[in-house]
Amino acid sequence: MQVLMILNDPPYGTERTYNGLRLALALAKSDPAITVTVFLMADAVVAAKSGQKTPDGYYNVERMLKGVLAGKGQVLLCGTCMDARGLTDAEILSGVKRSTMAELATVTASAQKVLVF
Repeated sequence: MQVLMILNDPPYGTERTYNGLRLALALAKSDPAITVTVFLMADAVVAAKSGQKTPDGYYNVERMLKGVLAGKGQVLLCGTCMDARGLTDAEILSGVKRSTMAELATVTASAQKVLVF
């Protein structure tokens, strides 16, 4: 089963991105037949910035995204949203891919489940 998760909120300040990534990780662990794609758009694209420093005991979305990738998931970023926030390809995590609305449309059409946070 293909699951698409679209995240919109910033990585910190609200817990929507955190909770979306928690679910993505749980889904990937629950069944090897589940493929998870996380599409970050709007302020959520900043979640893919590498080198995040968070206080001890506080969640770190960079590590969570690495977990999605390690679980054979895919992480895509809205390129327009990246540009609007001054986020460059050189600043994002390895394995994360700059994407487009056309690619999101394709992934959405092929997903069995689409969840939006």
